Amino acid sequence: MNERELQAFVAVAEHGRMDMAARALGYSQPAVSYQIKCLEMSLGTKLFVRTSTGVTLTRSGALMLPSVQAVLTLMRGIKATTADLALAG
Repeated sequence: MNERELQAFVAVAEHGRMDMAARALGYSQPAVSYQIKCLEMSLGTKLFVRTSTGVTLTRSGALMLPSVQAVLTLMRGIKATTADLALAG
């Protein structure tokens, strides 16, 4: 599980479509699909139900979403703190 996979998960959940999430992230659609597949394999659960019109969160995905969003917020905070320390010298 890595930051890019978590970002892809949140983007797909927010957009409801892999292609729109990919566009928002600046990735290709196959790259986002692969990141979701890797995350699902790592967690041992399906996160989305895929349909012809997009995706919806599974129960597991819906339960995970707030935690993943919190982790990404923490990661952004850590990066900002590190950048601030680097600037302060």
